[in-house]
Amino acid sequence: MRIIDQTPPPDRYARGWHTLGLSKSFGKNPIGVNAFGKKLVIFRNSKGKAIALQAACPHMGGDLSMGKVDGDMVRCPYHEWGWGKDGQCFDIPYAKKIPKAACIQSWKVHEENKLLFVWNDPEGTEPLEHEIIPREEACFSEKWSDWVLEENVININCRELIDNMADMAHFKSVHGVTATRFKNVFEGHVLTQFNEGTNLEGSEYDEGGIMKSKATYFGPAYMMCWMTNEGAGMKQKSIQLVSHVPIDKDNFLLRHGVIVEKNGNFTDEQNQEMVDMYTEMTQMSFKQDVEIWHNKIRVDNPLLCDGDGPVHKLREWYNQFYLDRSNVPVSLSKPLEWESKLV
Repeated sequence: MRIIDQTPPPDRYARGWHTLGLSKSFGKNPIGVNAFGKKLVIFRNSKGKAIALQAACPHMGGDLSMGKVDGDMVRCPYHEWGWGKDGQCFDIPYAKKIPKAACIQSWKVHEENKLLFVWNDPEGTEPLEHEIIPREEACFSEKWSDWVLEENVININCRELIDNMADMAHFKSVHGVTATRFKNVFEGHVLTQFNEGTNLEGSEYDEGGIMKSKATYFGPAYMMCWMTNEGAGMKQKSIQLVSHVPIDKDNFLLRHGVIVEKNGNFTDEQNQEMVDMYTEMTQMSFKQDVEIWHNKIRVDNPLLCDGDGPVHKLREWYNQFYLDRSNVPVSLSKPLEWESKLV
């Protein structure tokens, strides 16, 4: 009899970039975000640069996300202590001297592809040059629609989301797409899935239509998927965002985004109808995964068969983000390709 191993998830949170949402959603007012087992506050300084700090004021515990922005600082609503770049306390209205220990946790912020990211690392290291989020030109092109984002809180550890990258079999049973090619490529902090298949009866897209996708994780929590699919009698290109932020060890906020390539022969109104329809189909497909994640359990010793993908290799790749950099196996920097067997 097989006994399921449910070893608790790591105590630390993954090293890497985490998407907090659309850049435009972070304006002049401070915004609170639950992430990494605590609450963060995001605000923009006088130059419009986004700043990310812990939301708890160490003075008397006030919530900085309920405060006000004052130039380059966010002021606590309790006693108006002002906090800014790198977590430094810049001003205490009623004090002559700022305590030397007046510094709180801060996160490096990066904005790319119209999204806002924070860098998390328990060691406190900076991102390496090759870890910077790559620019996707479609996000800035008038030939593509704007991001449409949906958010779901998933009540399980975020590793369960990543398992999909090696899980060829679920595409047929969950999404109604039978694979004709499925391949994974592991290289350093990047993981790519190449997937080609045929839409079956019951799929949100046209039955018999061809689906091709390339999905790439850049680190542990940010994935872009370039997809071509046949729906409503035409081939449609889209780019999907799958990103998550751990709220705590057992819950994460999942963001799914879609942009769609416009049809040059359509009017603006026709393009909007097409984008809306395709976005709805894509979201319906993604929600099939959400339902699974909401109801599954953590299994650390999965019972695999010869038709399953490289689940163990994927988990080894993912685990590197929970290790100090010096402890990451050198072997993970070497490219590895795995093409799954088709039944």
